[in-house]
Amino acid sequence: MAKGAKGPKGKKITLAVAKNCIKITFDGKKRLDLSKMGITTFPKCILRLTDVDELDLSRNLIKKIPDAISKFQNLRWLDLHSNYIDKLPETIGQMTSLLYLNVSNNRLTTNGLPVELNQLKNVRTVNLGLNHLDSVPTTLGALKELHEVGLHDNLLSNIPNSISKLPKLKKLNTKRNPFPKAESSDMFMDSIRRLDNLYLVEEKDLCGTCLKKCQQARDKLNKIKSMATATPRKAIFSTLVSPNSMAKESQEDWRICSTSP
Repeated sequence: MAKGAKGPKGKKITLAVAKNCIKITFDGKKRLDLSKMGITTFPKCILRLTDVDELDLSRNLIKKIPDAISKFQNLRWLDLHSNYIDKLPETIGQMTSLLYLNVSNNRLTTNGLPVELNQLKNVRTVNLGLNHLDSVPTTLGALKELHEVGLHDNLLSNIPNSISKLPKLKKLNTKRNPFPKAESSDMFMDSIRRLDNLYLVEEKDLCGTCLKKCQQARDKLNKIKSMATATPRKAIFSTLVSPNSMAKESQEDWRICSTSP
């Protein structure tokens, strides 16, 4: 960009526009959906709509989240993925009603994650994938309600034991990180075999081609799993005759067929 040139001008979000973007979810919650609107700056007008339960600002051009985000005290679902955010405000720790936090595909570093994240005692899903994290924030180990964690596509060289000790953790994605040894990753995964890979993306967010590929990969995996867990077929020996339903359950009732005429 030439010196003095201005960055891309984002869409102006007014209070009226924001109000029209409020939707009611299937479970009766109020969601403010401002995704994919080319927003470059956090729209301050939405601070007058802090009674919403869910806020979606994903797939925009936002670089900074203001401290005032904490005014959304009822927020249970916050989606900020696919922006240009390099730091989260300390006040995010005050949003103790949060159950879901997605900040994947941003520019976050480990230093850009505040210690105050450990105050999100109710959060169940955290996606930090596709960022620039070189270590797992120790704050995650304090989030005892965590069910799902996304750490894929970062710069991680190890996963601390505090993650595997999370009592309710069910899903984890650590793919595509520069672990020094494959066996180190395998050992960690073996210690938490109850965990599956986590992909925090909804089908509606995928294009037709990508959705088809994901479905094919899932079907292939399920087929492999079913084959692995299937009961092995019993060997058939032409020289053995199985006892009929009236025979006694005793080895003596088995006999070898005579091959002579």
